[in-house]
Amino acid sequence: MQINLKKWISVVLLGFSVSSQAGVYSDDLSRCLVESSTENDKTLLVRWMFTSMALHPDVASMSNVTEAQRDTVNKAAAEMFVRLMTETCVTPAKKAIQYEGAAAVEQGFNAFGQVAGKELFADPNVAQALAGLHKHIDTKKLETVLGL
Repeated sequence: MQINLKKWISVVLLGFSVSSQAGVYSDDLSRCLVESSTENDKTLLVRWMFTSMALHPDVASMSNVTEAQRDTVNKAAAEMFVRLMTETCVTPAKKAIQYEGAAAVEQGFNAFGQVAGKELFADPNVAQALAGLHKHIDTKKLETVLGL
């Protein structure tokens, strides 16, 4: 199977928000990525997502990520991606691509990103910041309108 590598990498890296049906081989790849990745890998993935999302116009003014920092994280994330796909999870990666195509790799990294994100939100400082939303919620209105 011939795959345009540049297009394939773009699909994988940009596809975190796209949902599609997972197959047995993408499930195997997901499992390998999640179980074989280190804490440093998960941290790096979260850093890569953050430095990328920080460019969105709605949040760019809230971030001080420099181009040098972004490039450093991009380089490290690319190295991690290649290591995971060509060494750590090479067998499930080959099978996923062979039988399910590039979307299977997207599914695998989507699962990896979800696990890394959950660990990010489990941090006590992040959890405390998220809990700050509660003090601004109009619970009486919710109860009245939704019949709770």
